[in-house]
Amino acid sequence: MEEELREELNGNIVFNIDVMLAKRKMSVGELANRVGITLANMSILKTGKAKAVKVSTLAKLCEALDCQPGDLLEYVPNAGSPRD
Repeated sequence: MEEELREELNGNIVFNIDVMLAKRKMSVGELANRVGITLANMSILKTGKAKAVKVSTLAKLCEALDCQPGDLLEYVPNAGSPRD
């Protein structure tokens, strides 16, 4: 049933955590501690391997990095995908 409901995605959401870490001169470990997640889970976010992110985690990331969600998230269309 779940597979019937899935739509084909024409792009991906990319986390730009590295960019914000560099701007804030903060380590991944420090960010993980401030947000309250493990270093392993932070690495999953950083590498784009996360399937989902809690809104509360996104809010904590924004608080820790003093940024907006749009500073962290970017939509990247797949090569050759149609754009509306």
